[in-house]
Amino acid sequence: MKTKLVLLAIALMFCAIPMFAQGGAAAAPAGGNIWVPVAAGFSMAIASGLCALGMGRAVSGAVEGIARNPAALKGINNAMILGLVFMESLALYVIVIIFVKVV
Repeated sequence: MKTKLVLLAIALMFCAIPMFAQGGAAAAPAGGNIWVPVAAGFSMAIASGLCALGMGRAVSGAVEGIARNPAALKGINNAMILGLVFMESLALYVIVIIFVKVV
């Protein structure tokens, strides 16, 4: 087991060597990179779609839980709102990253 860990550490060190060998950033071509806005649009579409799927499943689970146990309404409602906030923050983080990278 110890031999495997040592070999893994050595392999990781050899993989990290090219990272330190890179020079400075190259100058961007005159036209710039036209694919950055396209990739940003796709990333926002994927993040928004997955947020919507997650929110739908969360609300569905919360409604099902409330239907099974109406007395737990307050606890389920609070947990659902907190979960929805975290899911929505994913889309907001993506849009902030897009604005920083593209604009």
